[in-house]
Amino acid sequence: MSEKKRKYTKKQVILLIAGSLMLLAGLSIIGFMGIRKIRRELHRQKLMRENVVVEIPALRIKAPVLEGTEQSVLREGAGHFEGTGAVGEGNYCIAAHSSIIYKEYFNNLKHVQEGMQILLYRIDKSCVTYTVSEHFTVNPSDTWILDDCGDDRITLVTCTDDGSQRLVVVGLLNTQETD
Repeated sequence: MSEKKRKYTKKQVILLIAGSLMLLAGLSIIGFMGIRKIRRELHRQKLMRENVVVEIPALRIKAPVLEGTEQSVLREGAGHFEGTGAVGEGNYCIAAHSSIIYKEYFNNLKHVQEGMQILLYRIDKSCVTYTVSEHFTVNPSDTWILDDCGDDRITLVTCTDDGSQRLVVVGLLNTQETD
């Protein structure tokens, strides 16, 4: 039985090396993206532990609520409008992005319906529940939505799909709760 040695042409060797390099580059990119995703998720979990958290289970929305509404804050999570209410008191106003470019915490907010529950977890993780009472759109200059209305509510604000208006969701505090 004779064994024949296979002889590769120069072109085949070059293709093998190029293919191997491309495979290695692809695996490196996938590894980098995976590590980046894990790092972002760990950072998100840290923010969820250390801050107030807003959740609308029916819409699969869950976001840490940081203080302020500057772009640097909204890149990290949702932001509490300074000077508006506190958790469970007054008009507690929150803004977050709805876009594929920034954090996408409020993307599903456009599907909100009256009667849905909005959960707000304090830093100690005790929960305050609100019920969606209304939702509407306003112009970006309509800041009256941040005013105290004489009741205890939550106001969620995000951009509409085209960015020209703001979607506003109002939830009234469930007063029968014992916290």
